[in-house]
Amino acid sequence: MSKKYQSFSEFYPFYLSEHADLTCRRLHFVGSTLVLSCLIWAFYTQTWAALWLLPVLGYGFAWVGHFFFEKNRPATFTYPWYSFLGDWVMYKDILTGKIKF
Repeated sequence: MSKKYQSFSEFYPFYLSEHADLTCRRLHFVGSTLVLSCLIWAFYTQTWAALWLLPVLGYGFAWVGHFFFEKNRPATFTYPWYSFLGDWVMYKDILTGKIKF
């Protein structure tokens, strides 16, 4: 990744190109869904220790997708904030049918 992205709108097409593999996208979606579920559960039950699971669930599923299916290096390592935002925009795009699931 040699290009320096100056905005999220510039970064997002690159982010999507790094998620071309359907299994990788599905693993991202599952991880993000588990993150949301865990977050809601933690607040509902006031089990604050469960919040430690959020990065494990979110990044764990995503990184398996990248290392074993997409066979690339997650953008999180170079663009952590844009990548985090990209995860949620892609999640929304999958939910709305803009991106194939």
